[in-house]
Amino acid sequence: MIQQILSGITHPTLLLDKQKAFNNIQMMIRKANKYNLAFRPHFKTHQSAKIGNWFRDLGVDEITVSSLNLAKYFVGHGWKKVIVAFPVNARAVEEINELAKRCSLTVFISNKDSLNKLKESLTSQIQFFIEIDTGYNRTGISPENTSFIDELLQIAESSNQLKFRGFYAHNGHTYHASSKAEIEEIHTKTVRIFWKLRKQYSDKYPKLDIQIGDTPSCSLLDHFEGIDAIGPGNFVFYDLTQANIGSCNIDQVAVAMACPVVEKYEDKNQVIIHGGGVHFSKDFIEEEDGTKVFGRVVKMQDNDWSEPIENAYITSLSQEHGIVQIPKELMSEIKVGDLIFVLPVHSCLTANLYQHYFCLDGECIERFSS
Repeated sequence: MIQQILSGITHPTLLLDKQKAFNNIQMMIRKANKYNLAFRPHFKTHQSAKIGNWFRDLGVDEITVSSLNLAKYFVGHGWKKVIVAFPVNARAVEEINELAKRCSLTVFISNKDSLNKLKESLTSQIQFFIEIDTGYNRTGISPENTSFIDELLQIAESSNQLKFRGFYAHNGHTYHASSKAEIEEIHTKTVRIFWKLRKQYSDKYPKLDIQIGDTPSCSLLDHFEGIDAIGPGNFVFYDLTQANIGSCNIDQVAVAMACPVVEKYEDKNQVIIHGGGVHFSKDFIEEEDGTKVFGRVVKMQDNDWSEPIENAYITSLSQEHGIVQIPKELMSEIKVGDLIFVLPVHSCLTANLYQHYFCLDGECIERFSS
């Protein structure tokens, strides 16, 4: 069956192992239940109504997304509670008003300008998280700057349409960790930050809600004291980055790229695939010796793919081309016109480049297209 499915592939194609993805979803739900955490998964990775239904069928009723457009897509597919985990765009208040009529909407606030714009222009009630920067240094407010947090809360309290929900943090720096111990250190610091904030604000806001969302912490760790909810996203597929830092086993990676071989160079032990930066993104893993790996080659088996083949990897990407290093002893097995199968470094960015997933059982699953 799988060979019949693969025979029709003529261009770079994103493959999905549905069973692996479903197992990953079940695993994270079990973890949330074990630690009494609300589970509000981030849908930025799969961006698919069909895959979203797998979550809903398992009892998930609130989701996290990365944009207003993605929020509208999922609300259009029946989701009633949505968190937009991105700083409020003050130019999009009318979109926020329209969306808030259709669902229970939560947004992110980390500056007074956006909050004042919402206060002036909202026609429907929304909730908001104050985003806290716990060390990722991307967006959010320093947890030490409680005087500024107080100013934001004072502005919100003068509006009937703005309801403070709690604090949110994305520990994106765990994705750059080199060990479980380093992830543990980042997570523990975050837990302490939120304990302190809860102590300061829970008397006035007894229903204070605290959410985190990074896949490494949610996958690996087992202490969430003071955390109310988790919202990881990458875990649904995982990828080489997550396997490399230990967030998952390599056999949990649920997506792979199928790319046609267009050139073969025996003298260099290399093949050229139709599969470049526009198909994989240009994220890479850097080995200890400085080697950059843009994806690892696997073999397609009966209804699955193998673990990565040792010393078989994408060594560089241009727009449409990928240069793949192949062990000398395997070069004779590869012909121009064959397919090379590659596990991506970053599944979120790779998936974002496609409009559908081609499943190993032949099903084609559509995803959001902006």
